This record gives sequence, C-alpha cells and structure tokens, in this order.
Amino acid sequence: MALPFSTPPTEASLTPFKVSIPKAKISELQTLLQVAKFAPHTYENSQVDRRYGVGTDWLVTMRDLWLRSYSWQATEDRINSFPQFVTEVEGIGIHFVSLFSQKKNAIPLLLLHGWPGSFLEFLPILQRFRDEYTPETLPYHLIVPSLPGYTFSSGPPLDRDFGTADIARVLDQLMKDLGFASGYIAQGGDIGSRIARHLAVDHDSCKVNVVFMRKPEGAMDETLNAFEVQGIERMHHFVATGSGYAVEHGTRPSTIGHVIASSPIALLAWVGEKFCEWVDDPLPPNDILESITLYWLTDTFPRAIYTYRQNYPAPPIPAANDPRWYIKKPLGFSSFPMELARLPRSWIETTGNLVFWQQHQKGGHFAALERPDELKSDLVKFVDQVWPAVSTN
Repeated sequence: MALPFSTPPTEASLTPFKVSIPKAKISELQTLLQVAKFAPHTYENSQVDRRYGVGTDWLVTMRDLWLRSYSWQATEDRINSFPQFVTEVEGIGIHFVSLFSQKKNAIPLLLLHGWPGSFLEFLPILQRFRDEYTPETLPYHLIVPSLPGYTFSSGPPLDRDFGTADIARVLDQLMKDLGFASGYIAQGGDIGSRIARHLAVDHDSCKVNVVFMRKPEGAMDETLNAFEVQGIERMHHFVATGSGYAVEHGTRPSTIGHVIASSPIALLAWVGEKFCEWVDDPLPPNDILESITLYWLTDTFPRAIYTYRQNYPAPPIPAANDPRWYIKKPLGFSSFPMELARLPRSWIETTGNLVFWQQHQKGGHFAALERPDELKSDLVKFVDQVWPAVSTN
C-alpha cells in the first residue's frame, strides 16, 4: 500500500524506492568494527577538548555504541516511513525523499543538504509537516534530493568534470520533471547553499532562495556590534584551525577518498569530528551514528567530496564578491550562532536581494537537524512573505 504524501502532481518517470541494505554489508561493517585497530595513545589524541581532533576515548566509546546499541534496522525503518523515489536526469540516478501535497496550489520547496550531510538532516522537518497536515491540506510539496554522489544517488560522471553548477542544472531539471517549471523555492546550507545560489541566478524556475550559510568576503566594519564581531572571529578561528579537511578534499580527493573508504573507524573519526565541532548543543550519539552508517553503507565519502576541488586554486574573484552571483530574486537568510561563519546581516545584504532575515539564539551548522522547529518556522514565514508576489511573475 502506498504511503501517504506519495502521489506526485505529474506523471513524471519516477520509481518508488525503499532502502534495503543487504545483510552481508551489515555483517561486514560489524566485523570491521570488531577488528578495528586504534592509534596508540599520544598527547594529541588524549585531549578531551578536541583541540587536535577527536580523542581516542570518544572514538572507542562511539565504536562500542555502534556495535552494541545502534540499530541500522531502526534507521532503515524510519527512512522507509517517508515516500522516496529514484529517477534519472542526464544519465545520473537521483534519489529523493518527498512529501507531495494533493492541493493544486501547493508551493514546491527544494531542500538541499551539504557535506557531511544527507537527506537524513531533513527528516525531522518532514516529520513535523507530516504531523501537522494531511496530503489534502499540506500547503507545500517538499523535495529533499540526495545530491549526486551522496547516499542513494549515483555518482557524478567519471569521464568529465562536474561541479555545483552541474548539480544545480540537474536538480532544476528534476523540479521541472516533477511539474514545477512555473516556479519553486530552493533552500540550502553548506554546499547546498552554493547550489541554491546557482539555481537562483541561472535558472528561471527557481523563484526565490533561502539559505543558512554563505561566506561573503569582507573587511571588519566599525559599525558592527560585539555579537557580529564575535561571529567573524569565530570564522577566522575556523579557517585557521578547522579547515584542514577542506584543503585535503579540494587538493587530494583521491587520496583521502581511498583512506576513509578503507575503514569505518576512519570515517567515524573524519566525519564524526564535524558532528561534534560544528553544532551548538551536542548531538545524540545515535544521530551521529545514523549519518556515519548511511555514508559507509552507500560508499558515499569518496563519491561526495568532488565539489571541494572548485576552491583549489581559489577563483580570482570570490563568488560572494562577484556581481555575476548576486541574487536579484528574493533572498532569505537564517543565521545560527554556532555556524562556522556567522556573518553580519550587512555582509549578507551585499550578496543578494535580502528580504528576510532571522537571527536565532541557538543552533549550528546542521540547522535542519539541530533546530528543526526554528528552520521550519523560517521557511513558512519566508514563503508566506514572498510567494504571492513571485508566483504571479
């Protein structure tokens, strides 16, 4: 029997999808965890404040939880409680989770994750919409794709370069294939914000854009208040002490891809660090293990870091300073205090037609996962503010 919210508004060429990981892959993961070798104790990995990265104690504790209490089957069941589909665009298999409305005037919302995220981040928001509405009353179509290379989407092409502009083109076509050529709203954070910017600038069907992370360049401004200065200092600290992973992704993606794909403990250390460092309140261990397990079982890591190459060498003009990337369409921004680059509103205003701004008191980089109620509220307020005008254009 079909799940509620699973009827698309058009006769698009979609195949219903259910997650079903072979038991052999689960058994292999458990074996690799049981025989995993840890690094010898060092001064650096003995620091509990993670000043040099994740410590041995955290890594061993998480490995033990992974083996003894975490249940992939529970994760699989939760994922499969939501409608999912796969389709093909430009020869790339695209997986997405969705809630389709039966309302004729429902507003299409495209929700975009980044790295090291996935569609899992948005399940709490989808759950809240599902609890609040029926298929007949839901005011929105909610589309959460797995970016090419992530989880159940196929990887980018092997015979040519592929970047965020290509991802945007593929996802714009996905939305058109779903019947939303007349207009949709894109929201994204991290790499998803870059893709959303491409959609807003390059594709007419994307009417408006709402993001929660951008990194426009700027100089310290004497008009900034203490809170804003603190956010800029946090960004500088991250660049100085926390961005080494991005350099490796961008300059040696093949090498680090082989390294991380060789061991689930390596993946736990490399990605788990981000789920510890880039948040406000600590995430439950189970949430971290869900994401790490999904990455491992779908061989996501080596397939998903290709977009970092676009930053090396750095472009002559940063995207945020390039007038070609100014968003003329309505732009909304949700700012969370523990974001890696918590930038002032005055800086964001230089990158687009900012019509909605919300400064939150809690939350970090994984806003959809950390603060789903707040991000959902921002989406609803933003849509209510801008859609009546843009939908008639």
